[in-house]
Amino acid sequence: MQKRPTFLLSMLFFGLTFFYVPILSMIFFSFNKSRLATVWGGFSTQWYGKLFSNKQILDAALLSLEIALLSATIATMLGTLAGLALARFRQFRGRATFSGLVTAPLIMPEVITGISSLLLFIMMAEWIGWPSQRGFTTITIAHITFSMTYVTTIVQSRLMSMDMSIEEAAMDLGSRPWQVLRDVTLPIISPAIVSGWLLAFTISLDDVVITSFTTGPGYTTLPMLIWSKVKLGVTPDINALATVIVLVVALGVTISAIILARTEHRRERDIQMAIAANK
Repeated sequence: MQKRPTFLLSMLFFGLTFFYVPILSMIFFSFNKSRLATVWGGFSTQWYGKLFSNKQILDAALLSLEIALLSATIATMLGTLAGLALARFRQFRGRATFSGLVTAPLIMPEVITGISSLLLFIMMAEWIGWPSQRGFTTITIAHITFSMTYVTTIVQSRLMSMDMSIEEAAMDLGSRPWQVLRDVTLPIISPAIVSGWLLAFTISLDDVVITSFTTGPGYTTLPMLIWSKVKLGVTPDINALATVIVLVVALGVTISAIILARTEHRRERDIQMAIAANK
């Protein structure tokens, strides 16, 4: 058996260490009794108690979750449709322009996206009187705009690598196009759709730059609140908050991975059963 190169293993080790050691140290110091975030003063869970009794943090976390859930869901629906259009309809008028507009936020700096969104909302308020103020609606629209790009890219890539003979076989058996989409295409690309939703949710949940341009008074998201607190110095309650976020994200990723693995296993089993039945 060929041994793995020592250089690659070393780079992998240093890369994982560079990424995970700060996270582990943050989790460790979240149980620090001392008010100094980097000076160990004994084990204590007092900062978690103060965290969950802080109404400002809880309100910011709830607002961030509401925006992330709504924007990720809408971005997934729009991104899936855009991915289907780009992958299945290779030739239509304006395809190049449409593809460029969809993928532009991927290479556009967030500062430019935030400024352009702010100017758009200001002009709309002057011309049609909506939105009357910046807040939940404007943040959600801005998040949908840039997060649907990632969903479109993931879904389009999955569709491009998909075996189209499966859809053609379903249509030869009498299925209509919408039935093929519902019964064949969507189940096959469902892992890509779920991955796109998770990515859009994560991007929306931790965005600071675009949110800071499109928010208004009384609408402070959790990343903006953390950023304002960190500027005054990292405290153990920030470590506790970040630890909770890491645990929630890790739990969500684990659950989604289990669901996707079971879905893929079930799909492969159905394919094997179908092949065996046709022999």
